[in-house]
Amino acid sequence: MNRPVVVGVDGSSTSLTAAEHAARAAVQRSRPLHLVHGYLHPLGYGVPLNPYDLGVPAPTAEAQKMLEQVAAELTERHAGLRVQVRQVAGGPGATLVEESRRADLVVVGSRGVGGFAGLLLGSVSGQVAQHGHCPALVIRPAEQPIPVDGPVLVGVDGSESADLAVRIAADEAVRRGAELVLVHVLPPERAGAAPAEAAGAAAAEQSESTELLARAAARIRADHPVLAVSQRPVRAASAEQALIAASGEAALMVVGSRGRGGFAGLLLGSVSQALVQHAHCPVLVAHPYEPTD
Repeated sequence: MNRPVVVGVDGSSTSLTAAEHAARAAVQRSRPLHLVHGYLHPLGYGVPLNPYDLGVPAPTAEAQKMLEQVAAELTERHAGLRVQVRQVAGGPGATLVEESRRADLVVVGSRGVGGFAGLLLGSVSGQVAQHGHCPALVIRPAEQPIPVDGPVLVGVDGSESADLAVRIAADEAVRRGAELVLVHVLPPERAGAAPAEAAGAAAAEQSESTELLARAAARIRADHPVLAVSQRPVRAASAEQALIAASGEAALMVVGSRGRGGFAGLLLGSVSQALVQHAHCPVLVAHPYEPTD
């Protein structure tokens, strides 16, 4: 199945920037690009009317013209790019989550027409990051310029979700011709402990971190022998703080959808949530692919 790269486009500047990044990703992957616009009934849902009086929402000529113009501009800038445009009845977030079932990558801007100034996880980008059925790329920051140069960073914690993130990050680094940086966050040094005890604990944690990063690097080098891979243990108050700070030097941050400890009831872990909201570069949430028939 030739899964496409799917991007949500609503005419906002952030969605147009997302479309540009999606076009670049589609060319790198030799995949078609689908520009998707999710639309609702112009009166909205939840209005105090008989739903049968509203009828089925219909695509608009204005949105179709916008999509076709974006497609034309992208194909002019990206040689060999194949683009399809489509309007789909439904909320933008739900539409993109459904599209992700058949996509190679789904791309979304961090804010849309509605603003989403706080980027709460009810926003379109938050819905896609939480519920996507394939890797989900959130283009951050909302303010220009979006970083395009720099390494690909990925958080490593030994969890199954992080292992998937490392594999996806390695593939991204190869496509981009960029360095891959493996980051493991150690806990802060213990306050109030005896010096000898604190030193012993710190040494044990450092050794465990070094071994964890070395194993991850060895697996990547076995698959990608020419890829430049570096290992970075970081001691910080929290993984969220450390990875957000590290994202300031990266072209892409890749993170698992859940980390060590599981939190099986949560669709998106706290570290992933924090990065989607606050990272200084685009964030790729490494969801596994939805099986297809």
